[in-house]
Amino acid sequence: MIESDIYKTIAKASEEVLFKDKNSKFFGYAFPVLTEEDVKEHIEALKKQHHSARHWCYAYQIGTEEKDLIFRANDDGEPNNSAGIPIYGQIQSFELTNVLIVVVRYFGGTKLGVSGLINAYRTAAQMALETSKIITKTINVHFLISFDYKNMNKVMRIIKEKNLNMVNQTLELDCQIEISVRKKDSENIHQLFDALHAIDIKILND
Repeated sequence: MIESDIYKTIAKASEEVLFKDKNSKFFGYAFPVLTEEDVKEHIEALKKQHHSARHWCYAYQIGTEEKDLIFRANDDGEPNNSAGIPIYGQIQSFELTNVLIVVVRYFGGTKLGVSGLINAYRTAAQMALETSKIITKTINVHFLISFDYKNMNKVMRIIKEKNLNMVNQTLELDCQIEISVRKKDSENIHQLFDALHAIDIKILND
């Protein structure tokens, strides 16, 4: 669940975890991801690492606002909804986003049945997240402020008063400063700059 302008994700890739059931081995991994290309790269790397495994099941969620969420659950040949969905359930249970969980299975010769598979994939995913460092981040809006050099003091005064984060700046005759503002404060900050004479402010990411 994503609320207001904060979200939870993991700081870095988890340690490898191992869950065993009836000689089948389930290796769990969690990765921070920002794009579906990131997802693809991690899965390809694990397929090389575990080239003799039977299944590479995964789930991911990317995005920081409900309207933009991308998510997928993949059973990779296991019975329908016995792997990907239990993995995705752990992403939801930990209330995370921008995260990929992969569970690699080596078949041990004994079938586990659908309920056994659901338990194994869910447990391996949970173990991977339990070894991960979970962090809270803010959803930020980036603005570009454009102005003449002579208006520098007006702009810098607001930046200083509001303790705004400057991402980039070009300070010549024609000046531009990119700032990053928490989403909940963005409307107020936009109005402050918009009210200034000869200052142009526009949103960069929407």
